Amino acid sequence: MKKSKTGLLLNILLFSAISLCGVSTAMAGGVSLGTTRVIYPQNSSQVSLSIQNSDPAKVFLIQSWVSDREGKKSTDFIITPPIFVIQPNKENTVRIMFVGKKPLPTDRESLYYLSSKAIPSGKPEEGKNTLQIATETTIKLFVRPDNLPTQSTDAPKSLHCKLSGTNLSVNNPSPYYITLVNLSVGNQQLPNTMIPPKSEAQVPLKGGLEGAVTFQTMNDFGSRTEQQTCSM
Repeated sequence: MKKSKTGLLLNILLFSAISLCGVSTAMAGGVSLGTTRVIYPQNSSQVSLSIQNSDPAKVFLIQSWVSDREGKKSTDFIITPPIFVIQPNKENTVRIMFVGKKPLPTDRESLYYLSSKAIPSGKPEEGKNTLQIATETTIKLFVRPDNLPTQSTDAPKSLHCKLSGTNLSVNNPSPYYITLVNLSVGNQQLPNTMIPPKSEAQVPLKGGLEGAVTFQTMNDFGSRTEQQTCSM
């Protein structure tokens, strides 16, 4: 195979969705979002999200959008600007606005996902191979109604656990989504699990329900809470 004078250009787009736990920002490829989750008050006209480019040399094209729980792009939100260029060591702010026509529940949170794709700009150097990588960061977006009967910080205390066949059943009676991390039964480590409001989740067990059920959760700021024990 012959090479052109400009060399062999490998233009590879790698889309990697990430959701980081225990940190206050979500980062991929030098571009980071200002938070790992967005809390959108239901009656707000908009919320803002900062996007930073910590790379000292690269310029990125940023494209952002919102998807529903099934991962399909949603028309319930618009992001402005939806596409923009961010310079090295600079920060930009996008506005997120709910424009959905169908009313959302007022007794519990609604879940969406916000994605931001960072595409490096610039032409390849002549005679050199080039690897271009586009990174995609996805975080949770919670629409939170006003005047919910309890605070989000109290929601983990309301969880109830029980053995259901070969599964650990975790019931969440609160109006909030609760993400369990470091979930364990005795010495058995279980996968991280998100439980929708007023619902329950089934977590497979390798053995029986032997030992206490302990967990941590992710708070509104994307940080882990202290370890708690689930009531039985």
